[in-house]
This record gives sequence, C-alpha cells and structure tokens, in this order.
Amino acid sequence: MPSLLEALERKYGAKGEVNPPIDDMPVAIFVPKRSPRLSVPTLLVLNDCDIDCAGDACALADKCADVVELDLANNKLTDWKEVFAVLEQTPRVRFLNLSFNRLSAQIQAAQTLRQRWDSLSNLVLNSTYVGWQSVLGLLKALPALEELHLSLNEYSYVNLSAKDVDEKDVCEGCSRLNVETSKPVHEQLKKLHFSGNPVSSWREISKLGYAFPNLETLMVNDCPITTLEPDPCEKCDDSNGNKKCHDAFQRLRFLNLNNTLLTTWDEVDRLARFPALKSLRVQGWPLWERVESTEHERRLLLVARLPHVRTLNGGGAVPIEERDAAERAFIRYYMEKPESDRPDRYWELVGVHGKLDPLVSVDLRPEKRVQITFTCGDTSEVRTIDVYRTVSDLKTRLERLAGFPASKMRLFYVDQELRDSQGPEEMKYPTKQLYSYNIRSGDEIIIDSKLKHSISANSTA
Repeated sequence: MPSLLEALERKYGAKGEVNPPIDDMPVAIFVPKRSPRLSVPTLLVLNDCDIDCAGDACALADKCADVVELDLANNKLTDWKEVFAVLEQTPRVRFLNLSFNRLSAQIQAAQTLRQRWDSLSNLVLNSTYVGWQSVLGLLKALPALEELHLSLNEYSYVNLSAKDVDEKDVCEGCSRLNVETSKPVHEQLKKLHFSGNPVSSWREISKLGYAFPNLETLMVNDCPITTLEPDPCEKCDDSNGNKKCHDAFQRLRFLNLNNTLLTTWDEVDRLARFPALKSLRVQGWPLWERVESTEHERRLLLVARLPHVRTLNGGGAVPIEERDAAERAFIRYYMEKPESDRPDRYWELVGVHGKLDPLVSVDLRPEKRVQITFTCGDTSEVRTIDVYRTVSDLKTRLERLAGFPASKMRLFYVDQELRDSQGPEEMKYPTKQLYSYNIRSGDEIIIDSKLKHSISANSTA
C-alpha cells in the first residue's frame, strides 16, 4: 500500500521527474518558475488511495509545506504514529479529515504530549472508531481546535474523565457510564458533530456540554435519545441530583435533534429552557406521527412553544407575523382542551395576548388554494395557486409568464395589508412552502430576473 508521499507523487508528479529521451526527435524541456512542491494545492484531497503511512519525512515536508486543508478519508491508516508524522510535516494544516480510517488503536501518551499542533482547528474523525482515551489525548494536543466530528463511532456512552472504564462502570439497566466529567476538557471547541451514535441517555450527552463549556453547535441527530428529562435509574442508584437538561449547555445556539426518539410535547418545553438556543431541528420524531395535525399545524404549535428559537428546521428566521399568528392559534387550540391538559406556555401566552374569543371552528390549516396577482414588468395576471407548493415549484410554473427560466428568476411576496409598512419580501428558499409566508387571496408576487440585475451591475462597473 502506498504512503501519503507516494500517493501525492502519483497524483501531482514527483520532484525532478523528466520524460525519457526519444531518439531522432527534438525534446522540449519546460522549466517551471515555481518549485515543484508549490504545484501541490493548499486544499489537498487524497481519498480512497489506500494510504497506510506518511512516507519520507523530508520529502513530504517539502511538498506539503503550504497545505492548509488535508482530506485523507477512506484510506488504510490504522496507526496514530503515522497520523502524527503527517501532522509534523504539514505545519500549516487547519482542517484534517480522517474519516473511515480504522483508528481504534489507543494513542500512547508519549505520542500526543511530545508536540502540540497549534494550527489545527477542524478535525473530522467520523467512523474511525477512535476510543475516548485517544480523543482526550488529541484534545490536549490540539489547543486551537474549534470543530470536532465524532459521528458514526458506535459510542454508547461518553467518557472524557481520563479514567479507564470497567464493565462494572456501565449500568445494565440504563447503559449509562457511571463516570462523571467533573471539569472542562477543552474551552476552545465550539462545534461538535456526534450524529449516528447509539447513545440513548441525555445524561451522557450532557457530559459533552460540561467538557466543552463554550460549545455553540451540537449535532446529535440519528441518536436514539428517548427523553431530555433527567432520568434516574434504580439499578445504578443515580438520581442525577437537581440537574436540568440545559444546565450543561449555557452557550449552545444550534441543536440538531432530527430522527431521535422523543415522543412528547414536554421535550419541546424543555428545549425552550435552553438559555442561548436560537436554531433548532426536530424533524423525524415519533411525536409527529402521533399528533393528528398537518405539517403547518405542527409548525404553529412548535413556534408558539419556542419563544426564543429564531430558526426552526432550517430556512429563514421565523417572521414576527408568523410568531404572533402561532401564539394566538396556540391559545385557541388549548382553549378547547381540559384545563389539566393546558401546558404552562398556554398561561404565559394568555398573559401576553389575553383570553381570545373562541372560534366556531378552530382549524390551523391555511386555505389550500388562494388567488394571487403575479406581476412581471408591465404584465399582471391573477392565478389560483396551491399554498402547499414550494417556491421552487412555483418558479417552474411561472416560466411561461416570465419568459425566462426558473434558475434566473427571483420572486418577491407582497402582503396586501403590510404593503406600505413592510414592502416586498424576497422568497429566497427554494424548498419553503408558500403557506409559511402566511399568503392569502389578494396578495401579490412580483417576478424579477437575476439576469437583469447582473447586466445592470456590469453596466455600472
């Protein structure tokens, strides 16, 4: 199997390599103005090359002196000694991807403590099966690390305590590790990808928050988390004290919980207590299969329950108008429920909006088809449209009216009631459904051309 140096030379050529002479033919020799090592790009990708070692240190250092991003995913690296040899010869590397290399062998303390790599800020270790003791050693050797990827590593617990784990430390009842992370491990880390690991206890996830106190982004999608509630276990005699699910995440701004196993609205209410949370993804929960409502109704109930979350399941920020409509719909929805079924958020919103008049029929679903005026230049046309269509689909259907393709089209939504105070709103997100703009009959959509703006800009220049 080739070394990194050999794979590099196969792709970009070896230093000093010349074509063999050919008899009776003129030979032209090209002499580059730049050193051959400078032909190696600063973003170096060598996936699926069967690389199993670093290669000659001097030659590798000469070729890779200016590399700042190095992608070595899907190779045959198994020895951390070779990984460190690569790092020693690439002193400017800020991003390193080692995904799908089998790096389960434990790092020896002498290997990591011998040197610190101050430039590396983003390390990807997905599906490497790297052990927790090795992760801890890497964190100590990488003081500037800001983003770490540990997805698909078959972790069923979190251990950043520097203690060796014995079978007796893992509870048979709840599969949690009875070893706490008592102090911060790395204070620079801000983004952690932990997707697709078989961790079911939020207490284990919370250890990541205590280990990385400045964490701002956490991906735990596709983990079988069953509840965010502190979950005491009789077998391991763990009451979890008075800790709350958000205590470990004081600075967390983005959280991805897609495709977890959360099943109640109480979990949403717990998320509302995260002090800094602004962006949240909660798609694919079993809860949504149990709730008898449309996607639009669920979104209204979610927006009303999460007062501080600005971005929900991707897309743009939740508009003020949508939040106000969601909160009023939430009040009316729970007015029809027994008082014992009304969540605390209901009473909070009643304090804000007052007790609203009940509607004869409470239906949170938007009107399915509405009449909209489409304006393109001097041409206007009234059409009936399905509000469950996406912006991308609408653009395609407007190509004939506009006279140019959807890829060159910009759409601006004009609310008839807010025309004077708010003005047009660009419909930027292609997958966003039209109902999310609270679109109603009588509103207007302006069709504009990207090409026209490009020509205008070039003319000005």
